Amino acid sequence: MLWTCLNFPSFSMQLALRGGAVPEPLVIASGGRRPEILSCNPAALQHGIRPGMSVSAALALAPRLIERPRDPAAEAQALQNLALWAGQFTPSVSLQAPGSLLLEVEGCLRLFGGLRALNARIQSELEALGYKPSMASAPTPAAAWLFARAGIATTLLDRHELKRALAPLPLSLLNQPPATLEKLGEAGVRTFGECLKLPRDGLGRRFGQGLLDEMDRTLGKLPDPRGWFVSPARYKGRLLLPAPVAESEALLFALKRLVLELCGFLLLRNAGVTRLKVELQHEDHPTGAFVLGLSVPSRDATRIVQLLRERLHAMPLRDRVQAIVLQSEEIAALSSRNLTLFPDDQGQEEERLMLVEHLRARLGVENVHGVTSFPDHRPEYAFRREEPGKTGATTSVARRPLWLLNQPRLIARQGEQPSFGGPLTLTTGPERIESGWWDGGDIRRDYFTASNEAGETLWIYRDRGAARGWYVHGLFA
Repeated sequence: MLWTCLNFPSFSMQLALRGGAVPEPLVIASGGRRPEILSCNPAALQHGIRPGMSVSAALALAPRLIERPRDPAAEAQALQNLALWAGQFTPSVSLQAPGSLLLEVEGCLRLFGGLRALNARIQSELEALGYKPSMASAPTPAAAWLFARAGIATTLLDRHELKRALAPLPLSLLNQPPATLEKLGEAGVRTFGECLKLPRDGLGRRFGQGLLDEMDRTLGKLPDPRGWFVSPARYKGRLLLPAPVAESEALLFALKRLVLELCGFLLLRNAGVTRLKVELQHEDHPTGAFVLGLSVPSRDATRIVQLLRERLHAMPLRDRVQAIVLQSEEIAALSSRNLTLFPDDQGQEEERLMLVEHLRARLGVENVHGVTSFPDHRPEYAFRREEPGKTGATTSVARRPLWLLNQPRLIARQGEQPSFGGPLTLTTGPERIESGWWDGGDIRRDYFTASNEAGETLWIYRDRGAARGWYVHGLFA
């Protein structure tokens, strides 16, 4: 077996900077009455702030210091989302707390063109997600984890070379009690190789069997079973912005990173998303949310980001946004596509669906719809809204305009002749419609096609019911 470890140094700081760079000094601090600094951003390091320093001392060096408490729950969720994303490369992914992933990659090397090509792709895509990992590959998961924690980007393939390669690593990387590491240090044993030179019987009696077992698992002498990460049915990612954002365009940078993570999850499931929910968590207002629907399942990050851009531009922000949540509401399996020698209508259909998606993202779902005829003689009831692209019922109608007014408009008369922008000349008609007595919408009308001196063609009627008078109901193009 061959393992690749993805270790994320200062994982809490990487999460804090994932939404964008912070020019001001920023630190992640522990909890308690006297919080200590766990990690710093580059601006804080330039002010002389270091991990282990108290927050009060750091404030003396940088009065404008931004302090954020460590959030273990957020780190655990972020690590699970990374495991979801990593599933596109191998189904064998194991979590290694507090900030590492272990990937068993031997079975997928040929698919990705070898170990170096696979690791290069993982490194590049992780940087696009906003992470800076330390990566290492080795024949055992424990060895890969130690190399990655040490910051050694090794690709060790031979199990027999493990002992030599591990020898210079410090024992502090092992998952052993601090008391054990302290006693070994007092005896002058500080590296893996120095520990291996000690007699095993005496080492076990003094420090316990756990130390021997961990070294044997690292060297591959003992099995090291791992629990595999099980993917949930839906993706949900949250990104805390480095500073509150008041413009929708600035949200796209953070949203793109969540979308890339989502697409890795979709690739794992060989699926596409059809319905996305975006939550905008504001400073002083309740959380706002909107749902983005796609006509066909997709895991194209560029396409999804474009649709989100259209939707955000059409939606004013109620308040500054401090965090974004992206969730997949519905996903569907992606069907394979057979290519043909000659052009067909499938490409045109995809272009039409993408146009509908863009229009709905910009104008709103309720404002973009198809129209189908309905078997009712009354013009205002003769059409129904439907999903774009569906074919509904049809009925044969006389020559009528597609543009009907929401309400018929009463027009003037010059004697007995109707007038609208000048006297109207009746060209066709009458078409008598008497209908609707069964539902309370009874009409009694004589419809005519008419034209005026400006060349406009109108659809008008003379009411024969209680309203009387002439009305314009529609306009021809």
